[in-house]
Amino acid sequence: MFPLAGAVTILFWLAVLVLIVGLWRRARLWRKGRKARVNWLGLLAIPKRYFVDLHHIVARDPYIARTHMAVAGGAIAALVVVGINYGLLLYSPWLDWLIAIAALIMLSGSVFVWLRRRNPPARLSRGAWSRLPYSLAAFALGLVLVGVITGMSLPVSGLVAGFAALILLLLLAGTAELALGIGSGGPMKHAVAGLLHLGLHPRPERFTHPSTGLKLLDLQGGEFGVEKPADFRWNQLLSFDACVQCGKCEAACPAFAAGQPLNPKKLIQDLVVGMTGGSDAAYAGSPSPGLSIGKHFGAPNAAILPTLVAPETLWSCTTCRACVQECPMLIEHVDAIVDLRRFETLAHGDIPGKGPETLAHLRETGTVGGFPHAARTHWAVDLDVRQAQPGEAIDILLVAGEGVFDMRYQRTLRALVRSLKAAKVDFALLGTLERDTGDTARRLGDEATFQTLAKGNIATLDSLDFKRIVTADPHVLNSLRNEYPALGGRYAVLHHTTLLAELTRSGALTLGAREDPRPITYHDPCYLGRYNGEIDAPRALLAGMGVAVREMERSGLRGRCCGGGGGAPLTDIPGKRRIPDIRVDDARETGAGIIAVACPNCTAMLEGVVGERPEILDIAELVAASLEA
Repeated sequence: MFPLAGAVTILFWLAVLVLIVGLWRRARLWRKGRKARVNWLGLLAIPKRYFVDLHHIVARDPYIARTHMAVAGGAIAALVVVGINYGLLLYSPWLDWLIAIAALIMLSGSVFVWLRRRNPPARLSRGAWSRLPYSLAAFALGLVLVGVITGMSLPVSGLVAGFAALILLLLLAGTAELALGIGSGGPMKHAVAGLLHLGLHPRPERFTHPSTGLKLLDLQGGEFGVEKPADFRWNQLLSFDACVQCGKCEAACPAFAAGQPLNPKKLIQDLVVGMTGGSDAAYAGSPSPGLSIGKHFGAPNAAILPTLVAPETLWSCTTCRACVQECPMLIEHVDAIVDLRRFETLAHGDIPGKGPETLAHLRETGTVGGFPHAARTHWAVDLDVRQAQPGEAIDILLVAGEGVFDMRYQRTLRALVRSLKAAKVDFALLGTLERDTGDTARRLGDEATFQTLAKGNIATLDSLDFKRIVTADPHVLNSLRNEYPALGGRYAVLHHTTLLAELTRSGALTLGAREDPRPITYHDPCYLGRYNGEIDAPRALLAGMGVAVREMERSGLRGRCCGGGGGAPLTDIPGKRRIPDIRVDDARETGAGIIAVACPNCTAMLEGVVGERPEILDIAELVAASLEA
């Protein structure tokens, strides 16, 4: 038997041993985190989550999708056959040829990795990641030669012996990348950590249905968020290790685009540094704008702020979930950011800008601006709309949201009421019984105020007799639909565009053709699209009015944030540009004269853009105008 076969067997089992030791070392780091409830049967779901859920995201970039399928698919197939043929000492020539074929596929994929890395997009990290095409190619080429030489059963000669030495060197170079990578934190640690992350995900429900609500804190049990890396749950620490530093989160982040000091990729890598201990000096990607690399230090039991992560990085986030939507490894960046905010708010009360004032208003009055509750119905005083009362049955309960105190948003609500009346809908206002849902408080990290407001609202809603709730505020929608159930509040909640679209389909509303000739583009609110999956109803309403929507480059589930979520307008972290200015530029590129919106925050942010711009109109206003026409 040719000696190469025995050498490959030894190398295979040595690599397995090194991989196990490296995984054990990494697992020790993950276990520094808090306990987490996990369903270990999730490990059995890894193949489905990898080939379906993960690749559904990767497939958005066809080049990388095909490259990844070739590299990862070829590597997995080749390693499985190597394990069978050489690990079990079978030494079958037929299996050798299968190894050669699989490795050849991997090698072809490695070429495309190299081509992408020749002139990489700015979002990709360099450093150790730049050597990946070469180590992958070396490993693949080594396996190809193993399969060919042993498959052909060549006689021993000096030439063949020389090839054998070359093959072993190639295999050593490639094997070291994977086997040593997991323990040393190299690029290929994502291959193992990523697969485990898919099986033990901190938010496993996202694999069966949309899951965007923040997790409830056990305040009575002493949970106050995250101060240090060890305060994260252990499977969150595992998830940070799954990052491939592709920078898709970076490219999608509105704060990063605006030059604010937040890069989601850098934040995740900082948390990895905190978990392992050390500094960010080895980071080779784009920094958070305005912040230097190499000056941040962390340790598992050391406070994350301000030595590892700058406070302004946390408060730049709009919680739009664009980073989460784009992440091919399904990392939950927003959950981590809010966990960090919670500790800063609950333990230190350290919030920039107008955040403290707003939270004080919410605690004292149940409104973001300290307004009297009697003013909640002033906008509808001439519309003959009843207020819901205990014991009176209604079909639709209209929950207006905090925008009710804003005269601009009142125009949207009045238009919605006209449409509901035209459709003869049985509805009533929550009116003076309404309190803020707690969305802003929760995003600013004040979980205590959120829970107080939510429990009060649940008690109010449970005292009323209604079938469904409708709201024109996606932030209200998200709180009631996705976050109140954890506190016992379970309701059927609709956005106003969903209800209006339903009424047009049933024939209760008949839309007329628009007389205004100006082209329209539609801006998807993050909390309606990404958080709640509603992107069709607003477009169906516009189509019903004869509008051919001029889509912006980033739209639907991948729409760009207006900058109004997550309390960002309150913390007001400066950057090079304002996020709404960037979004209006997106709209200008379409040539539209009107930006249709479906959220009071979006209306306020986009109307705050100075200079010549398209007119901002809510879908409800366009529908009401169509009915009148």
